[in-house]
Amino acid sequence: MTALISWSSGKDSAFALHEVRREGKFDVAGALTTVTDTFSRVSIHGVREEVLRAQLDAADLPPLIVPIPYPCPNEVYEQRMTEALAQARTKGVTHMIFGDLFLEDIRAYREAKLAGTGITPVFPLWGRSTAQLARDMIASGLKAFIATVDLAKLPASFAGRAFDDALLADLPSGVDPCGENGEFHTCVVDGPMFSHPLSVAPGECVERDGYAYCDLVLSSKSQSSLRGA
Repeated sequence: MTALISWSSGKDSAFALHEVRREGKFDVAGALTTVTDTFSRVSIHGVREEVLRAQLDAADLPPLIVPIPYPCPNEVYEQRMTEALAQARTKGVTHMIFGDLFLEDIRAYREAKLAGTGITPVFPLWGRSTAQLARDMIASGLKAFIATVDLAKLPASFAGRAFDDALLADLPSGVDPCGENGEFHTCVVDGPMFSHPLSVAPGECVERDGYAYCDLVLSSKSQSSLRGA
């Protein structure tokens, strides 16, 4: 069965890829990602497009990038996604893999939008204890940085931190260990789903629209490698 993975640049989609590859039921033929073309950054996560492309190179996943404007009305988002899914279907894609963990409304939305497209949603991480899942991710060798923080739920100082045991210990009570309620979003730089680690370092952190964003910067050496130099 041929699948695309909904790739956010974060740990949940990366670990979902790892799980489905381990199980061997799907040929994961590419990664679908929305990129805000105004900024050339992954939507919501704020990760640079060049970092995204380096991730997909390391994961051996052809990119299917869906450009969206900023701000993006929902009808524009849905139109762009409908077009991308129709394109994927013509190439034999039968399934879409998501890294969602427990938010019922998000899962229902995805199922509703895929209904009738010929593409079936798959949720390999669904229903797992997020406390245990976070530890399993770290134990697997997955490495990530916090790219975005919701300032209503976490201090700005968490932006740019490594996703590791020390971070889990420091999370305030009520914050999901995987950030599933939107407390934080991550950018994966290494793990069992990659053929090689990315040379990425936290850069400037800024606050905007109630969020703190850490600019994760790819080294010049990694950029040259990505270009085939």
